[in-house]
Amino acid sequence: MSFFRIKKNVYPLFAIVASIAIIVYALVMAKRASCSYFLIGAYFWIMIFGCFRSCLRMLPIYIIVGGLFSALFYLATGVASSALTMANRFGGIFLAVAIGMSVESVTMTRNLSQLRCPRSVTLGMLIATSFTTVLRTEINRVRESMKTRGAGSILNPKIFYRAFLIPFVTRLVKISDTLALSVETRGFALGKVEYTVYKKENIAFSDILFLVGIIVGGTLAVVL
Repeated sequence: MSFFRIKKNVYPLFAIVASIAIIVYALVMAKRASCSYFLIGAYFWIMIFGCFRSCLRMLPIYIIVGGLFSALFYLATGVASSALTMANRFGGIFLAVAIGMSVESVTMTRNLSQLRCPRSVTLGMLIATSFTTVLRTEINRVRESMKTRGAGSILNPKIFYRAFLIPFVTRLVKISDTLALSVETRGFALGKVEYTVYKKENIAFSDILFLVGIIVGGTLAVVL
């Protein structure tokens, strides 16, 4: 019965496949009006399958960035199809990012480990997906420390170097040392060693329906 349940998040591997398929489709078919219909339908389809928050977060960014570049291309060429092409391309990219944002780094790592991917790949994926959050947190901490000490404006080159850049780099070095120690103590090894996955990611009917819907929608947009 668990196969037919509706999961909160899409199966990680299916999310990657869907992201790649949407990007490729948007880049190849960007000049066709049917691409816009597909991207709009895919947007609501993705929202249904656990990407509601990430889609809402990406929408205003897409409107600003995609609208800006579309307007620039229209002003440069004077052709409305150029603006539509640029809007479709950015729409595919932002949809793929929205799907990726809905997949947790730990979930993706478990899925790759379950599929017996090389440990260097799974470990690299975990670090890469977590780095942005760590980086943003450390930047905020350094900025708060600057405000507490009354260091002044970050736009001043001397203040930027002494009060922001040096503490920031020092924090990153400490984080890298802590991360290396954490990886070692948790038994991560890059060689061929036996390991088990405590919590496996299973494919549900909703995951298959999600991927099939993306493929069918893209096919219909090409044919019709």
